Amino acid sequence: MSIKNLMEERARVWDSMTALREKVAGESREFTGEERSSWDKAEARLNELTGDIEREQRADEFAKTLAPKFEKAADEIRADEVKPEYREVFEKWARFGSGELSSDEKRSLRDGFVESRALGVGTGAAGGYAVPQGFRDVLIETMRYYNAVRQVATVITTDNGATLPWPVNNDTANVGAILAENSQITQQDVALTQEQLSAYMYTSKLVLVSLQLLQDSAIDVESFLARKLGQRIGRIQNQHFTTGTGTAQPLGLVTGGTVGYTAPTGNTTSVTYAGLVALQYSIDPAYRNGGNVQWMLSDTALTGIRQLTDSQNRPLWEPSVQAGQPDMLLGKGIVINNDMPVPAANASPVAFGDFQAGYIIRDVSGVQTVRLDERYADFLQVGWFAYARTDATVQDTAAFRLYKNSAT
Repeated sequence: MSIKNLMEERARVWDSMTALREKVAGESREFTGEERSSWDKAEARLNELTGDIEREQRADEFAKTLAPKFEKAADEIRADEVKPEYREVFEKWARFGSGELSSDEKRSLRDGFVESRALGVGTGAAGGYAVPQGFRDVLIETMRYYNAVRQVATVITTDNGATLPWPVNNDTANVGAILAENSQITQQDVALTQEQLSAYMYTSKLVLVSLQLLQDSAIDVESFLARKLGQRIGRIQNQHFTTGTGTAQPLGLVTGGTVGYTAPTGNTTSVTYAGLVALQYSIDPAYRNGGNVQWMLSDTALTGIRQLTDSQNRPLWEPSVQAGQPDMLLGKGIVINNDMPVPAANASPVAFGDFQAGYIIRDVSGVQTVRLDERYADFLQVGWFAYARTDATVQDTAAFRLYKNSAT
């Protein structure tokens, strides 16, 4: 079924749910058992359709973004960065291992390209090599689509993993002034603090691939491996970008963010309309009125929020009916991040604001892979893993705020 058809069906399901709720509200009563059963059945279908739409949209993005990039990657690599034969040798090594390479091909892998030598973290002796640009593009894009925070944060790439000092500033409390004639300008310095971006080593863990699959010429081995390795790294990074402690791992946006609204007693597992409105207006208009402002929450939190209405009994949640456009909550787009906390006592299940201004991710450009030929040979399998170096932190606490459930 096409995305358009899925969205149309979801809109019809939502319309029927809205009509049922309005009927019950208009009669000032609770749901009957039959109505509750109908609601639950419709909501299950709504969740199913939403998942299908998200999967189709990701597939479309893969098709639009990854395929052209992968096909053209070799032409886009600068001649001084990669030897012309490197990608072909890498693919041969990926399929058949080092034993099938000639002396010149092995030398090509050992030499790699300028990026690997500059980083000084190559592991050719251990069976690992810097990946060619096309492989890295697929891996990074896959990480992005399995990483909600990476989709909306600022992402920078550095050539090496040296500690990077990063200035942090919140100047929203400072204002200008009227200057009287012949008066000296009053000094008001910009107060800067400093965070440091490190480069934590992330690994995909082992991915086992059969020899038959690797040697099958009909399989695009590079794309297959890059997607699988990227999915795993993307998932663990998203956990850390969301709730990371900042100690031996990145500082997550929930951990490092500022609470904009705390629910009153009795709301340990619920999110309220009044609370969402208050959260919106806890953000300075300089951010709130910008084009990058969004909500971030989990499917669990959204399930409860979808049942909320405003003072005119209008649903707060608006399903998207156009491919490529997000669902809306109080007029702003929604980013689903299932690593966000679920509603619970003292939890922060909802974030709102400009995450591009508020959160920064630092990637080190080198990505390496390791192939284990002997360890799983008796299973006719080859072990693969990749590793990449990344850190992240909150860079502007004024740009977004958190909703916090009550303690009791």
